Amino acid sequence: MPRLGEKYDIEVEAISKSREEYQSDAYRAAGLPAAPAVMVEEELAAQGPEITAEKIEAVIRRHLGLAPL
Repeated sequence: MPRLGEKYDIEVEAISKSREEYQSDAYRAAGLPAAPAVMVEEELAAQGPEITAEKIEAVIRRHLGLAPL
């Protein structure tokens, strides 16, 4: 993620919580995806074993209005 943040000059925020916090009713009520997950703006870019730099970069490029690679 930091590499893509530098490449596209975007802010990258990593959020880490305990397993108990991710499994809490409050977390589920917030409507956020189960961890691990990557979001770009409000869009779920990838989750679980499907997380790849290529998938995340494609979503970033789309949000920035850039052509696909």
